[in-house]
Amino acid sequence: MDVGKSIQQTSDRGYIITGFTTSYGAGGRDVWLVKTDSAGNKIWDKTFGGSHWDEGYSVQQTSDGGYILTGYTSSYGAGDYDIWLIKTDAHGDKAWDRTFGGLACDISYSVRQTPDGGYIIAGWTDSYGAGWDDVWLIKTDTSGNKLWDRTFGGADWDQGHSAQRASDGGYVIAGLTMSYGAGDSDVWLVKTDAIGNRLWDRRFGGAFDDEASSVQQTSDGGYIIAGWTDSSGVGDYDVLLVKTDSVGNKVWNRTLGGANADRGLSVEQTSDGGFILAGSTDSYGAGYHDAWLVKIDPTGNKVWDRTFGGPGYDVGSSVQQTSDGGYIVAGYTTSHGAGSFDVWLIKTDAEGN
Repeated sequence: MDVGKSIQQTSDRGYIITGFTTSYGAGGRDVWLVKTDSAGNKIWDKTFGGSHWDEGYSVQQTSDGGYILTGYTSSYGAGDYDIWLIKTDAHGDKAWDRTFGGLACDISYSVRQTPDGGYIIAGWTDSYGAGWDDVWLIKTDTSGNKLWDRTFGGADWDQGHSAQRASDGGYVIAGLTMSYGAGDSDVWLVKTDAIGNRLWDRRFGGAFDDEASSVQQTSDGGYIIAGWTDSSGVGDYDVLLVKTDSVGNKVWNRTLGGANADRGLSVEQTSDGGFILAGSTDSYGAGYHDAWLVKIDPTGNKVWDRTFGGPGYDVGSSVQQTSDGGYIVAGYTTSHGAGSFDVWLIKTDAEGN
């Protein structure tokens, strides 16, 4: 089982991917870091982990040409699962690593380098905070040492799935809340100042499950959020796309999908002011579950969509517009490749072909 969770185009126009592998490495699951050239050919790969489960969820090239990645480890640290932050050099060799967590489960889904050379990490913690799970935001220095951390949440489950630094120097986090809002779970958008103090938060959802997987600040200072909803739309789960203004008020929202389960996993604003979304669909395509790539215009209307897959289970976990105007998608497939699950890298042109 080999799964891709995050991708970024690198300065040499190749790609860096992280996820996890059970085919290689030291244990049950190992963090997997794969570097490719511009045509998707593997240049090198590295595994990180011990005898238990270790997974990578987010990767970014750093200003020194190396890489920062995060996820979780059950091989090291203080508890059941701990957040794991790994810094590598340009060749993928580990420079240092840090764990964050307590005796219970602590998992990170997002890491970004900050202008001071440090890192901002978002995920959730069951070891600290007010409730069952709380959103956890951690700021580190350049060596991965914790400078501060903040938890957000109530008595129930609250998780952070995506975060980035905002243009005002603060941070924005998207995920879910079961402690607040209208339904079983609601999309939760939290904005903080530069030292992690909450400035405001917004919730989006209805009577059932609504969850955010990805957030990005847009060129107008607002935010675009992707995820899925069981409260609205036409099917089981539908892709949910929410555009807000700079203080988190909803400008528009859209649902995309058919009669079955469809989920949005990654969103990015494109050079034309619109958006590109990747995820999965059970409603369309060739098989049981297909990777889904959707192009959206600046007002939230679908321009085109493409499905990729075969008769098995195929997912697009992460998408980015590339320097040639096309798109790169990373995910995983059971329809193609050598094993039960393989990491899947898809490059398209500007029209998603």
